[in-house]
Amino acid sequence: MGISFSSNRRRRNSYYHQNPPPGWPAIRPPVAPLQPPPPYVEHQNAKKVKNDVNVHKATLRLEIDEQNPDQHLVSFVFDALYDGSITILYFAKEEADCRFVPLFPEAFTPVQVPFQKGVGQKFRQPSGTGIDLGFFELDDLSKPSPGEDVFPLVISAETCVPPDSIDHIGEPVPDTSPRMQITQAVLEKNNGDAFQVKVIKQILWIDEVRYELREIYGIATSAVEGFDDNDPGKECVICMTEPKDTAVLPCRHMCMCSDCAKELRIQSNKCPICRQPIEELIEIKMNKGEQ
Repeated sequence: MGISFSSNRRRRNSYYHQNPPPGWPAIRPPVAPLQPPPPYVEHQNAKKVKNDVNVHKATLRLEIDEQNPDQHLVSFVFDALYDGSITILYFAKEEADCRFVPLFPEAFTPVQVPFQKGVGQKFRQPSGTGIDLGFFELDDLSKPSPGEDVFPLVISAETCVPPDSIDHIGEPVPDTSPRMQITQAVLEKNNGDAFQVKVIKQILWIDEVRYELREIYGIATSAVEGFDDNDPGKECVICMTEPKDTAVLPCRHMCMCSDCAKELRIQSNKCPICRQPIEELIEIKMNKGEQ
């Protein structure tokens, strides 16, 4: 009839697998080994760090130099509490003390422009100091150099607090060492459109300590910023009672209280907001005595 014995056996086994006879033990597929839960990190002494200069990364643009149409200039909006300078570097690598040096200084000389303190200032790289991006492959511009952490565009905004300075709440500022915010970016171009700046990393250098800035989504409505029972959106998305104080990595959603986060890591590996896999949970509690 064209049906082999092995074919009949496969059909019979498949039927019994789906409809085991009475008294027969159910046939179950093998159980996958359990994965260890993601790590949980408690940060009991988080503190605020004041940034004296801030580049608004959403405002970063590349503009054509009208006097040199082959070159692009960097522009953005920034805030500064003190006078300082902005340095534009191309293809620069980080060295000691958060200083960045260009790999090709003879071809792309770093551009340093002084500024005065103030908020909402517009910065535009001086004409004639830009870069001709036509010399580069798009792949070289759209990602850091592998293994060397060299970025196509680096913006270093630096202030130096004058001696005997007073901060915004009337307290003396003890340190006069340079303070910097460094923005590392790549340059992308899609389907013949103009180049776009994509920020990959922002770094702070304050009191000779290096900090890497990472956005936490939901931190503005969290226990870290103070909790009031009447404030909407500050409750844990799971229990809807306790204030949220725990962030999910790598998606960076702060959406749970610590108790619910500890339970979730045992039961699920998905962020309750975006459903991305959880690699780590970080609890953030502000030390009220440090501002």
